[in-house]
Amino acid sequence: MSRIIAGAAGGSPLSSVPGSGTRPTTDRVKEALFSRLESYEILSGAYVLDLFAGSGSLGVESASRGAARVDLVELAEKAAAVCHRNAALVNKVLGREAVRVHRAKVETYLLRVPEALKWDLVFLDPPYTLDEEGLAGVLKTLESHLADGAVVVVERSTRSPEPSWPAGLERFSERVYGETTLWFAEPAGEPEEKDS
Repeated sequence: MSRIIAGAAGGSPLSSVPGSGTRPTTDRVKEALFSRLESYEILSGAYVLDLFAGSGSLGVESASRGAARVDLVELAEKAAAVCHRNAALVNKVLGREAVRVHRAKVETYLLRVPEALKWDLVFLDPPYTLDEEGLAGVLKTLESHLADGAVVVVERSTRSPEPSWPAGLERFSERVYGETTLWFAEPAGEPEEKDS
């Protein structure tokens, strides 16, 4: 069973998405990812966007660890219902609505969200059915919604190629954990402070 690893809601069990078509982030990958994000000192007070959220595991982990606001975006009805349950659990522990769930197509959500809303950390764990061109389109649309110093994390199968980054995003790192590859990117022109 998946759980929240650390922070205010650490140890709390998470509901999982039933059925196929999703690729849940394992606790091992999640631990490694958040250890790295903690080293970037990006989580405290951050605005976090979890696209193709699945169960919302990465977003609620961020809220537990001090993110100010988390938006979970998931289109599938069953997965969105799981997001609502996991968000409610963390919001109850925190005593505020830190996590919001949006049942929407990712591309539509990004086009409708106010231009003034900027995120410090974005997770993308797209389903197998999203091809490389579709992912490139999402990344392009995302560009204008990133805060200065933002970090974008794309989670893909190790069999998938590196994402096609738009001109406004630059990859600064990648990590492989078994069958999972994490790609890390930041707005183009950001100072090189993170590891490579």
